[in-house]
Amino acid sequence: MSPKKEAGFTAEERAAMKERARELKAEARAEKDRAAGESDLLAKIAEMPEPDRSMAERIHAIVTASAPALAPRTWYGMPAYTLDGKVVCFFQSAHKFNARYATLGFNDTASLDDGNMWPTSFALKALTPAEEEKIGALVKKATGA
Repeated sequence: MSPKKEAGFTAEERAAMKERARELKAEARAEKDRAAGESDLLAKIAEMPEPDRSMAERIHAIVTASAPALAPRTWYGMPAYTLDGKVVCFFQSAHKFNARYATLGFNDTASLDDGNMWPTSFALKALTPAEEEKIGALVKKATGA
């Protein structure tokens, strides 16, 4: 006889659902008040361990300088940037997902189309001026700036 599986959600899943509920409330505030969205985003960045924190801080600076029309907020507990309420790009901490690299991702609202196939996410181990320049160009392209 096999052991019974525990019914319901795991503790991690319940924590994620609670976090998402808090985030939905924060998103509603961010839609009305850009400063509130940025405050929530910066608080999440401050919680990250190194080197994710430094990369997220640099990406925030690059995104806000490259595409000032994007509104900062959190999305699934991670920094994200929206245009007209839709997420264009986001940063995903390596630590949060026990991954070997952080990720800079772009949603389908980003105008990165290049033929029939193009990348929508990028692995980040470190940021040098070369990567920062590429990120700035991608963000500008994604927003049509």
